Amino acid sequence: MDILAALKREEEKLQKQADTVRAAIKILGGRVTSSGKRIGRKKRKMSAAMRAKIGKATKARWAKFRAAKAKGKH
Repeated sequence: MDILAALKREEEKLQKQADTVRAAIKILGGRVTSSGKRIGRKKRKMSAAMRAKIGKATKARWAKFRAAKAKGKH
């Protein structure tokens, strides 16, 4: 009977540890894989209009940089 009592205590100890881990995961805001990466979170999606706006601004910056470089300012 001593072995059964010891196993029962060990089971309770492990259950408490599992509850602690579940609580920590909940606080972190999602499920976590064994490698530490979160799963189940959706990525933010950028609208096509915003992507186009950013692309246009980037091209304008590079054009300005290249023009300045051609004039010898950089």
